[in-house]
Amino acid sequence: MTDTPQAPRSRREPGPTPPLEPLVDTHAHLDDPRLRPQLREILARARRAGVMQVVAIGTTAADSADVAALASEHPGVFAAVGFQPNNVVEAVEGDWARIVELASAPRVVALGETGLDRHWDRTPFDLQRDWFQRHLDLALERDLPVVIHCRNCEADIVAQLAAMGSPVRGVLHSFTGDRDQAEAFLALGLHISFAGMLTFGNRNLDALREAAAAVPLDRLLVETDSPYLTPQPLRGRGNEPAYVAWTARKLAEVRGIDERELARAVTANARALFRLPEADVLVGHPPETP
Repeated sequence: MTDTPQAPRSRREPGPTPPLEPLVDTHAHLDDPRLRPQLREILARARRAGVMQVVAIGTTAADSADVAALASEHPGVFAAVGFQPNNVVEAVEGDWARIVELASAPRVVALGETGLDRHWDRTPFDLQRDWFQRHLDLALERDLPVVIHCRNCEADIVAQLAAMGSPVRGVLHSFTGDRDQAEAFLALGLHISFAGMLTFGNRNLDALREAAAAVPLDRLLVETDSPYLTPQPLRGRGNEPAYVAWTARKLAEVRGIDERELARAVTANARALFRLPEADVLVGHPPETP
């Protein structure tokens, strides 16, 4: 999750995203108040853009329960439950027990978003490490992948994962590092997921694009992190799952492969990692009549 929301530049409804099929948005905050009130329409737009499935991400005990409920209500939506590291400081008694309970709920396919964050000074770092370890241990016990948040602490996460003593099934979400950091995460068993920052024109993101070109095709994922990190050419308005198509196109471009080949590969990777049933997909309702 990116902690600074993007304010839309206008109130105009977004036009249709050119479809690229099949895709899985592996990280979206569907319970966010910027998405949830129009969720049926947002998911329909995603399906028309080629998105078949979405993993809705929890960041607290309360919204983990919310995304698990959303997954039960919407075909093609699945849930990850957990505590984002910056929110751990707000946890109260019973919250971890609730995560443990939700981990067994129908359509919960991962634990997270968990991880470590040195950018924001909200949760003491030792407390972050403790909760990250809780997620890692529960994931191992339940045979679930972990969705990992990392901000300015790549070496810390590598060290904690290495201490597990065996490869970790999971994903480093919204990767923003360089090729060496990607290789370190890959060596520990993780998939690497790319979000809208891959499409930004900033020259200081060239190292990110170099890393994206080097990750093995069978370890790649794509995501929106919506409503954050809207990709170009839509940067400046709120993000939503349909827009993962723009990130997938950019990923194909930097790798020099056909965008449909890229889409098929990242979708197969997501379905294997999260064990998503291929037939359980979003519903593409027809556009609303004005």
